[in-house]
Amino acid sequence: MTTLYTEMASPLGTLLLTAQDGALTGVHFPGQKHDRPRQPDWQRADDDPVLAQARAELGEYFAGRRTRFDVRLDPRGTPFQRAVWQALLAVPFGATSTYGAIAQAVRRPSAVRAVGAAVGANPIGIVVPCHRIIGHDGTLTGYAGGLDRKAKLLEFEDRAAKLELTPQAHPR
Repeated sequence: MTTLYTEMASPLGTLLLTAQDGALTGVHFPGQKHDRPRQPDWQRADDDPVLAQARAELGEYFAGRRTRFDVRLDPRGTPFQRAVWQALLAVPFGATSTYGAIAQAVRRPSAVRAVGAAVGANPIGIVVPCHRIIGHDGTLTGYAGGLDRKAKLLEFEDRAAKLELTPQAHPR
């Protein structure tokens, strides 16, 4: 299974995007916790359709024209992690949720710490919106890309949600 990759500039730094078998498998900031540095056997594929779609959708997101992603996803993890990551996709743009609420959503209400670990291990940052998960008291806690990036993403989404997307903007 060959890992394809591309890079793109974003307002928060260069993003490394990876794909396998026609699906996005990773969006990473350089030096982030759980970093997936580029490997020698990976193939740069700037024109791969999945990576091109992910770049375009992330560009629209950062331009304030996209609130949801359509690119096919295949995050690699345990069944529990995948359930948590699926639950993250239900947290709306411009909103936040808590680790406890995600634990409830995956029907493991006492597994708040395990949920926190799964959220932290999310391999497809931004697209699978782990940055929208905060502490039960409203504090910003943990983000593999750094708390400064988490704060900026939440501020950006809050501003964009309050502005409401313009009519020519993507309704997603």
